[in-house]
Amino acid sequence: MKYYKQLFSIFTILLLLTNNAFSQKRKIVKIDSLMKWSNQIGVFNGNVLVSKNNKILYNASFGFTDATKTNKLTTNYRFNIGSITKEFSAVALLQLQQQGKLKLTDKISKFIPELQKWANEVSIIDLLQYTSGIPNVKWAGIKNDKDIFDGLKLINSLDFKPGTNYDYNNNNVFLRHFIVERLTGMSYKTYVEKFIFKPCKMNFSIMTPFENVENIAKGFNNNLVSDKTDLPITGGIYLTTFDLLKWANCLHSKKIINKKSLYEIGQQFDLHETQSALGQAKFKGGNLIEHLHDGRSGNYEAILVSDIDEKFTIILLNNNFNGKVSEISYAITAILKDQRYSLPKN
Repeated sequence: MKYYKQLFSIFTILLLLTNNAFSQKRKIVKIDSLMKWSNQIGVFNGNVLVSKNNKILYNASFGFTDATKTNKLTTNYRFNIGSITKEFSAVALLQLQQQGKLKLTDKISKFIPELQKWANEVSIIDLLQYTSGIPNVKWAGIKNDKDIFDGLKLINSLDFKPGTNYDYNNNNVFLRHFIVERLTGMSYKTYVEKFIFKPCKMNFSIMTPFENVENIAKGFNNNLVSDKTDLPITGGIYLTTFDLLKWANCLHSKKIINKKSLYEIGQQFDLHETQSALGQAKFKGGNLIEHLHDGRSGNYEAILVSDIDEKFTIILLNNNFNGKVSEISYAITAILKDQRYSLPKN
């Protein structure tokens, strides 16, 4: 009798493993069909990666590297990730807070005293939550980092009292960069390469400005017009789907910052159409359970979707903007959860 019980247990385990393998294969087929459809109707030209239970479930490339449509994309290509880039400056500041070099309540004037009086009112947390009231960058005439800093010095008043309203603009992010530089004595680019890319083993990630780097997908529109060349301004990050997955795993596992810091950069001004430094982040008992962040730069569009409880991450990097990466990511999420979904439309 004991022998038959053991045999039955083994049979049950094998049956479960077979069913799980079949279910996973079915999901892969559905994701592949979805991505092929999205490419065929002209709404996705880029790379996609889906991981589940810490293993890559699906990884593929669709379309071309640039507007000439001569060379096909491969998984080694790097894409501009737009606003997802902003996570890196937030993490850098929280690393410095963990080292005791700053507090999120510190005013900007403590680190950059040459700014006008408004810097006595704006705190670092305002930069992270886009509640500083600092006017946006006046891009006309901006050619480099110095021009951006000089523009900040010319600001003489805020648009609103810090902490009372929300305005998502890049001057908040550039000030994060400048504070990191003042505190560390190194360029922001060097800091990120040394203390973020390297420990997370993001070996194929690069930051602007750069020259003559291979495997860069170039943005283009549906009229096959290429994006303009990036200004030589520090901060824009180009990476592969593999490296964005490494970033998500590094962040979620608290390797790069601790649990408290992760919670702090995931907080937003309010819950109505505002973003935290992590985009849209959900917490339960202080633990991150969902992380969604999208980004756009020219004709690049990117999205990172992680469900920590369900142990899956979806990454879509596109160099031909059609505004569909969110819709595609919703469909992939539904497939992973065995839910109904709709195919995107052109």
